[in-house]
Amino acid sequence: MKNLIILGAGTAGTMMAHHLRKRLSAAEWTITIVDRSENHYYQPGFLFLPFDMIEERAIVKPVRDLLPGDVDFIFAPIERIDAEANRVHLGGRDPIDYDLLVVATGSHIAPDEIEGMNGEGWRREVFDFYTFEGARALRDRLATWAGGKLVVHITEMPIKCPVAPLEFAFLADSFFKKRGIRDRVEITFVTPLSGAFTKPKASRALGHLLADKHIALEADFAVQKVDPERKCLVSWDDREVDYDLLVTTPTNMGSDAMEASGLGDDLNFIPTHKNTLQSIAHENIFVIGDATNLPASKAGSVAHFESETLTENILRFLEGKPLLETFDGHSNCFIESGDGKALLIDFNYEYEPHPGRFPFSWGPMALLKESRLNHWGKLAFRWIYWHILLKARPLPGIPLQKRPPKEDAA
Repeated sequence: MKNLIILGAGTAGTMMAHHLRKRLSAAEWTITIVDRSENHYYQPGFLFLPFDMIEERAIVKPVRDLLPGDVDFIFAPIERIDAEANRVHLGGRDPIDYDLLVVATGSHIAPDEIEGMNGEGWRREVFDFYTFEGARALRDRLATWAGGKLVVHITEMPIKCPVAPLEFAFLADSFFKKRGIRDRVEITFVTPLSGAFTKPKASRALGHLLADKHIALEADFAVQKVDPERKCLVSWDDREVDYDLLVTTPTNMGSDAMEASGLGDDLNFIPTHKNTLQSIAHENIFVIGDATNLPASKAGSVAHFESETLTENILRFLEGKPLLETFDGHSNCFIESGDGKALLIDFNYEYEPHPGRFPFSWGPMALLKESRLNHWGKLAFRWIYWHILLKARPLPGIPLQKRPPKEDAA
């Protein structure tokens, strides 16, 4: 028997467990997935939890319940990978050997990377919403917050779901209007980028939303430290932004095990071929999702599209065939814009978000345009996530590759 090990039982790892169990003979291959948590979280729900728009039980399920029955699950921390020996060292148990390794260890917030961020004000005046604990603590704080200066902040890129902090600002605007205290809340969006949106076309089409909602923009802000005593963000060029409540997106980093293994870059993301998803350094290691260093969004939709290419390439690798260079950075994402509306963007490595219809040429959803249907689409995605996406079932009407719109193809 040969051993295939998947490190990480999040979105990417769970999808790959289903894909590979369907395609690899159980008589020839054992598949084992390893994770330090016994719970699987629907991370898009973290955005809604602070505003009490979703119940906690709707965004967490046991890992074991989501895996194929004949995939082994090991609940243990990953300490390091010995790529030369084809071995994974785990905390509290014996190492495990592999013939082929899929790394899907994701990313995590690292508030300790910025001076003062996780100091005495952490989860009192300074909050994250990229973790279950952080989103829950912020929900409890917002429920009684009487108003003041709310700062929504991004430390640096890359981060999971790059538009989520902006969505938070838009939802906060709606939340405080519903509570009748919007006139007592000053919202500022602080970003290291030159604008609120990461893509120029999206920025041109949607940049007005901040002004329309009276959300101030502080761009090109490279944070040096958080001063919890003075309640302010301080940049390297000595600009300051005061806050009463700071909702920050700390530095995102890959697994610490990648640093211990010598496999990661400065942020512990693994150098990966951007089209085949094979590790640059080791041919029997493949990487997917947030664990890669690819210039693609760290989002669930990207992991979905990656999983299609990765599954085929693993099979080709095992057969000694050349790998397919078919992953093109495809991503699509709903963007909550508040007041029961949302936008939808669709893009890849080469093509920026563009106007049009999705998933078919006739719709029904609009691209780069607010609509209530897009909002309901985002809410409905939770069911799709649990029942279709994670189980590696095809999503009707959503192709693997993103084709250029006619206006760009000309």
